[in-house]
Amino acid sequence: MTKLLSMKEAIERFVQDGDVVAAEGFTHLIPFAAGHEMIRQKKKDLVLCRLTPDLIYDQMVAAGLAQKLIFGWIGNPGVGSLHAIRRAVEKGLPRPVEIEEYSHFGLLCRIQAAASGLPFMPLRNYRGTDLPSVNESLRTVQCPFTGEELAAVPALHPDVAIIHAQRADACGNTQVWGLLGIQKEVAFASKKVVVVVEEIVDEEVIRSDPNRTLVPGVIVDAVVEEPFGAHPSYVQGYYDRDNDFYVAWDRVSRSAEGVNAYLDEWVHNLSDRDAYMKKHGAALALRLKPEPHPARPVDYGLYR
Repeated sequence: MTKLLSMKEAIERFVQDGDVVAAEGFTHLIPFAAGHEMIRQKKKDLVLCRLTPDLIYDQMVAAGLAQKLIFGWIGNPGVGSLHAIRRAVEKGLPRPVEIEEYSHFGLLCRIQAAASGLPFMPLRNYRGTDLPSVNESLRTVQCPFTGEELAAVPALHPDVAIIHAQRADACGNTQVWGLLGIQKEVAFASKKVVVVVEEIVDEEVIRSDPNRTLVPGVIVDAVVEEPFGAHPSYVQGYYDRDNDFYVAWDRVSRSAEGVNAYLDEWVHNLSDRDAYMKKHGAALALRLKPEPHPARPVDYGLYR
């Protein structure tokens, strides 16, 4: 059964006000187009969960969508602070935003516990840190085998996971290559899953290379075909990271007026990602086009 929807339809149907939303992708495959559609639809009171809330969550917070951030690290990668999030946390502008901080591994353990059907996950990496004093979700548990005291984090079940990938079939069988984050774990942990891909391919293409299938269609609720939907982040084999954008965002986001002007020009006043790319012009795709570097073929053999 096809699960193909437009971005507008997928966000309208599967992201509700007040939801816990996990838009994942680690440097690579960040679902910017989905974030922009949530801004257009004026979603509100969202709890935004992400290992690294970078520019897309900065934009969503600036647009007033978030009531809370759950994260493992926060910043503009390689550049500095996320100024819109700082304004929200420190000054309550455009609205106050609560923060709940973990390490990367700590938040991964919350997602992994949920994906595994467990109520919590033990770990060691909060010894000697101050995080337990500011995050009441960080508890301790005694190992039943050794008696050792360990840190523990509760399972986190997002209402909806949004992940970007290279390709999927119409049923949602989703293939990813290159740098991985926690896309698989967050898909299995979440109540609903929206997959955004660079291209929809036939089922035969998916079956021809089964080990690349990271998320099976059986847990996917909607599939959106959205070329360049991860810009300014990158998609291995399709386009490179737009480093110039990340550097420019530091200047743009230093004032609320700068962010609002950006959102008006590049989000609110555009209907979708296709309009976004047309506004950028052909030069953007040419500048970010990677050199071909195909993998060596693998012979899986044919079952008889």
